[in-house]
Amino acid sequence: MNELERFELIETKLAYVEHTVNELNDVIARQQSEIAMLRTRLKQLAERLAGFEAPQGASATADEKPPHY
Repeated sequence: MNELERFELIETKLAYVEHTVNELNDVIARQQSEIAMLRTRLKQLAERLAGFEAPQGASATADEKPPHY
């Protein structure tokens, strides 16, 4: 293998590496966007759930039957 062939092989490999890096960057950007959306949704659900919690001092939970059963 002469120097020109080696140089072309290196350029080819570099092109594949650059392509892979760009694809991975796109995936990471999409994942970061999805994570941000999921964090927002989780915060909204936690706030909504906090509104359903029993008042302080109340011991009954949704699964407990009332005492007259």
